[in-house]
Amino acid sequence: MPLNEKKLRARDARRDIGKELLQAIRDVKAGREGARYQVEANDVVAARLRTGLSQQEFAAALQISPRTLQHWEQGKRRPSGAAATLLRIVARHPAVLRSAMTA
Repeated sequence: MPLNEKKLRARDARRDIGKELLQAIRDVKAGREGARYQVEANDVVAARLRTGLSQQEFAAALQISPRTLQHWEQGKRRPSGAAATLLRIVARHPAVLRSAMTA
């Protein structure tokens, strides 16, 4: 397990998520904004969004299962080999994948 993941797990083990959610609801009801977080899309998500395709459509175009795509997008697994190369091409030229789907 990478060091950063160990630190995150240790931090999260001490958190009271229920208490944090309850406080967030109270803040919203009181008109206060809670903390804002920005989640960066990983490269796979960014490539898919550039094509304008849904997860189902993108997975079908790549001839992979939707579950595999979800794992890539969630960072649970990483594409390798030809899939990684294809994703880099699609990220730069999203129309290529769309045109390949209609061919």
